[in-house]
Amino acid sequence: MSENPASDHPTQRDGAGSGSASAVPAAPQRPKKRRFAGTVDQISGSLTFYKIFAFVTGIMLLILVAKMIMDYGFGYELYAGGNTADGAANTLGFHPKDSVVDGTGISYWVAVVHGWIYVVYVIAGFRLWYLMSWKIGRLIVIVLGGVVPFLSFIVERKIAGEVRREIDANPDAARRY
Repeated sequence: MSENPASDHPTQRDGAGSGSASAVPAAPQRPKKRRFAGTVDQISGSLTFYKIFAFVTGIMLLILVAKMIMDYGFGYELYAGGNTADGAANTLGFHPKDSVVDGTGISYWVAVVHGWIYVVYVIAGFRLWYLMSWKIGRLIVIVLGGVVPFLSFIVERKIAGEVRREIDANPDAARRY
C-alpha cells in the first residue's frame, strides 16, 4: 500500500491502470424541475397502500350503507349475542331495535370502524397526491371516492392507471436518492 491514500483511487494514479477519468461516461443531464416529489419506489409503495385502503374503504362503506338501510328503512339492527324478545338465543342477526336483551348492537361499531378506515384512506390518498405533484382537484376526487358508495373502486382504478401512465411517460422525472 502506498503512503498517499489518494493514489490508491484508480482515477488518480499516474496513468497506470484502466480507470482513467476519460473512461467514465458523463452523467445524464437531469431535468431542471422534477415532475414527481418522490422516488419511483416511494410512489409505488404509496400506490399499493392507497389501493388497499380504497378497497377496504369501499367495502366498509357498502356495509355501512346496508346497515343504514336496515336501521332507518326497516327498523332493524344487527345484534351479536343475547336473547330475543321471545326468549330465543341470538348469536348474530338482524332484529327490531331494542328487541334483544343483553346483546351488543354492532351497527354503531360498523360506523366507527368505517370512519377510522376512511381517515387512513384520506392519508394514503394525500401521500400519493403529494408524491405525484398533482393539482388540488385530484385530491378532492380521491377524498370523495371514500364517501360515495362504489366510487372508491372506480376512482382507485382511474388513479392507479394515471400513476402508471405518468411514471412510464416520465421515467427520469422522479427523484433519485
